[in-house]
Amino acid sequence: MSNPSESPETKQNRIVSQEDWKQKWETRNIGFHENNIHPFLAEFLNEMLGGRTKLNIFFPLCGKAVDMKWLADMGHSIVGVDVSELGLKEFFSEHNIPYTEEAVAGIPGATVYKSSSGNISLYCCSIYDISPSVIGKFDGIWDRGAMVAVNPGDRERYANVILSIMAKDCHYLLVTVEYDPKLHGGPPFFVPDSELENLLGASCSMKLLKKIDGLTDKQKQWGLDLYFEKIHLITQQLQS
Repeated sequence: MSNPSESPETKQNRIVSQEDWKQKWETRNIGFHENNIHPFLAEFLNEMLGGRTKLNIFFPLCGKAVDMKWLADMGHSIVGVDVSELGLKEFFSEHNIPYTEEAVAGIPGATVYKSSSGNISLYCCSIYDISPSVIGKFDGIWDRGAMVAVNPGDRERYANVILSIMAKDCHYLLVTVEYDPKLHGGPPFFVPDSELENLLGASCSMKLLKKIDGLTDKQKQWGLDLYFEKIHLITQQLQS
């Protein structure tokens, strides 16, 4: 039983470690992985591209997202980061993409897996270890499950990493979820719009593109009766 005095904030103070995420892959507890192109990405792709071609696109906590190959096949360059070596290698094997692997200069213990075609580079390390000096800056970011997966206490740190790798004309598509945080401890964690404003609003403009009812049997099993998915477009504010 939960403590009746437990606040929503306490409920969402659950800590998921890197080892926990690795274990999810090893035990195939990867309900967060989707086998199809995310409907939000398909619907709002043009919002990220902005009429541009051959973009550098970043996938935080990428796993083996099929969206990466979809965008790479369009001619974009893809960079992803995840702590799971298993997930990253499965991406290449499941799509029959030959790749090489090498150590990452400046990040002890990190490995980067690069497609032989050169347009997909997946880094196996902590998201907090990357920087523009390692992976460059990006024209687009697709964040389907990263902001909602990082521990709430690490959100500011995560947002600072994302801000550091946004090129001045970057179009950042961010998916968040909304539910009663008293009923579920996460992940995915509830990220209030007010917190997004606190994290990103000082330097970015934010636009809610769509909000849908995302309640399925999975969320009902968590004890939820309301569950919404939201997609935001985040862009750097032009400096006067």
